[in-house]
Amino acid sequence: MEEIRLNKYLSDAGVCSRREADRQIAAGAVLVDGVVASMGQRIQPTARVTYCGQDVVPVDQKVILMVNKPKGIVCTSEKMEKDNIVDYIHYPIRIYPVGRLDKDSRGLILMTNDGELSNRLLKARYYHEKEYLVTIDRDVTASFVEQMSAGVYIAEEGKKTRPCKVQKQKRNQFTIILTQGWKRQIRRMCEACGARVVDLQRIRIENLYLQDLAEGSYRTLTAEEEAELRRRLWKDR
Repeated sequence: MEEIRLNKYLSDAGVCSRREADRQIAAGAVLVDGVVASMGQRIQPTARVTYCGQDVVPVDQKVILMVNKPKGIVCTSEKMEKDNIVDYIHYPIRIYPVGRLDKDSRGLILMTNDGELSNRLLKARYYHEKEYLVTIDRDVTASFVEQMSAGVYIAEEGKKTRPCKVQKQKRNQFTIILTQGWKRQIRRMCEACGARVVDLQRIRIENLYLQDLAEGSYRTLTAEEEAELRRRLWKDR
């Protein structure tokens, strides 16, 4: 049998992302055949892997959920966070959120046990689109749209955001399509342009639209949606 990297094994099993797996391995939380694992370790698929005292069982069934996250729910699998999205969804198979959506924001987030798909979607170099509907505390003017579209300098990052698509919808509401995911990016962009976000809702990830999915609920992707998502994520291979 071909060996596999331990962090990929944990990711494929739906335990956590590869990055988080590396952190857990470094912290000594992962055992392989009863021995504390080491960074970069490769294992046989038949090895007994234990995470935080529990055996890790590879998941054959890949699950991808579209979730309409309400405000107040935190996009983390960390059990220390009482409002974590994993406990909120309470899905029978171990899954975790793909990326994040701020606690004060709402809308579409994906949850999955497919580590490879999650990693692919999160890599900024692939320019995957995420669309948001944003309400601010002032009028959306032509100059505001121009500023936001051109990319906004964020002092904490020391650089500008990527150019993006911004379109006015109502007096104080606009849609924005991003291809990167800095922390609280839209809120910081608006602040740099003299506005404060009143409401922020993610309405699309690539070909997946929130549409009429009720707040707080979820559904699995259709076969057609999943096939198209995978086509987009791997089209440049």
